[in-house]
Amino acid sequence: MSRPLPSALPAASAQPLEALWQAPALFSVVLAGEGLAAVLALAPFAGGDRWVYFGLASLLIQWVAFLSIGALYLLRRKLVHWRPQTIAWLALALVVLNTFLVGSAASYLLRSGDLHPERSDPTFILRLTALALTVGLFGLAVFQNYWRARQMAVQAKQAELEALHARIQPHFLFNTLNTGAALVHARPEEAERLLLDLADLFRAALAGPRIIQLADELALARRYLEIESLRFGQRLRVRWNLPEPLPAASLPALSIQPLVENAIRHGIEPASDGGAVEIAVAAIAGAITVTVANDLPPAGTAAAQGHRVGLAAVRERVRALDPQHRDLLQTRTEAGRYVAVLSLPTNAITTASSG
Repeated sequence: MSRPLPSALPAASAQPLEALWQAPALFSVVLAGEGLAAVLALAPFAGGDRWVYFGLASLLIQWVAFLSIGALYLLRRKLVHWRPQTIAWLALALVVLNTFLVGSAASYLLRSGDLHPERSDPTFILRLTALALTVGLFGLAVFQNYWRARQMAVQAKQAELEALHARIQPHFLFNTLNTGAALVHARPEEAERLLLDLADLFRAALAGPRIIQLADELALARRYLEIESLRFGQRLRVRWNLPEPLPAASLPALSIQPLVENAIRHGIEPASDGGAVEIAVAAIAGAITVTVANDLPPAGTAAAQGHRVGLAAVRERVRALDPQHRDLLQTRTEAGRYVAVLSLPTNAITTASSG
């Protein structure tokens, strides 16, 4: 039977609300509200003391903004499965409703204090609500354009990754099938194990871009090495250097296996005596590094033809892990070995594994 595939972690929420509770977003709301109040205070229809008008408009706008944000925060759990566009329409409705309520309260207070009686008549509340609706519709149009552009960018990046991945697969598939054909009569049990490992690897690849645990990704790399061990025999020597317990971290599926495939193809395959591949994981000062190193073939050996597609695919997969878009994959040559180091940022690290 085929061994169970690594389980994927829950996908990150596609809702735009999470960013709304962060300090930069709240500061932007306050700043935009003050800007709108300044525009209203400088408008020709704003009679009397403009500083007083600015203060009243600022107070009203900030109350409307934070009442609306507070309502969205209280409803956040119920909105998890709502489409972003629907949430945007709900936000607009909350803004209009809160504008009417806050405007009514302000009108009552102005009437009681005999301040700006012209602002206490019903038409003032209606004009205020209409203004909120107009500004809200403009903001809604901007958001929908932004969200549509963001979704198109994500889809384009996913298509690019899938195209890169499709270019990696044929070389490995053909070699594996040839190895399986050679084993099917002489060593049928090993041929069966090879095909099961191949099925698991391709099932993971066809599942599409997803986030899995580091332990599961290393398990996929181990299955790949089991397949290649049947092909190369004693020419391939594998060393694992893993801490115990293994740190719990998440990363895109098939981020490490292409590094191992690169080591086999460009380091072990061209050398008549083969060589060693080492996979090491280290956790130092809150960061996790995964190192894949291989012996280089002797000087003068014909190098395997490649387009560095595997390394490019890994870089694109892990780029989303770091909001600063650092290069999380570093490669170098030292002491006759080719070394690839994949660094997992701290936001990809969870709690340590218990076993």
